Amino acid sequence: MKLHLLDGTFELFRAYYGRRDSMIDSRGMDVTAAVGVFDTTLSLLAEDGVTHVAASFDTVIESFRNELFDGYKSSAGVPEDLLAQFPLAEDLLEAAGVVVWRNIEFEADDALAAAAIRWMDDASQVVICSPDKDLCQCVVEDRVVTYDRMRRVFRDEDAVRERFGVAPESIPDYLALVGDTADGVPGLPGWGAKSASTVLARWGRLEMIPPDPAMWEVTVRSAVKLAATLAEMSEEAALYRTLTTLRRDVPLTEELDDLRWQGFPNDGDRDTVLGAFGIR
Repeated sequence: MKLHLLDGTFELFRAYYGRRDSMIDSRGMDVTAAVGVFDTTLSLLAEDGVTHVAASFDTVIESFRNELFDGYKSSAGVPEDLLAQFPLAEDLLEAAGVVVWRNIEFEADDALAAAAIRWMDDASQVVICSPDKDLCQCVVEDRVVTYDRMRRVFRDEDAVRERFGVAPESIPDYLALVGDTADGVPGLPGWGAKSASTVLARWGRLEMIPPDPAMWEVTVRSAVKLAATLAEMSEEAALYRTLTTLRRDVPLTEELDDLRWQGFPNDGDRDTVLGAFGIR
């Protein structure tokens, strides 16, 4: 039995920016993105072997990380008509019988990480449906993988190493050095993907990197300058790693069997659910 974990926030953004014809509900509200998430989730449920599913959303874009760093991602600049569709997307999936995690203090990715670690020993495989690179830190061998549904690309542990040059557990350290623009994490000046992956492939964690670049045991361009930057900005680097480290302690009340999709409640279907929300 495989467990599929859906990044609802990513799906909503993807549906919003990839939309074509607009859909308007009975109140005159644009609901194109929410219906897009609804339909792509139904297509996932129709695939062979998809039995246990949960979707996680950033019900509120801001999280505890905004209290740690002012520059962290927020709802500022997100179109209002997109923000307005988060509750509807969550409601539509729940009305279809899908378990939904609505995150306020934590982020959607935190709940996905918590679910993956909690149930990876009970499922034959946990499939995190998202292309987000920060979720690669959750990958464990081929037992927990990420899946880019648009490109139909799976990433197990070997694929993460091939893509980033580091083990999954080093992804937060990697992002602390190179930054993550999607989340507002700036990284350290001068550190790029090649230098970060080369050093972390040898040392694994930030605190394990020797302060003297002559002891790095790997060849990195401008090593002296990079070592000086890391030493001068060690506190910032530690903060950035905290920001990019997914929390595994999100309180999830469900048991694994609760995530089994039983079909539409009350003999419903796609049209009856949409109709109940005034969407035709």
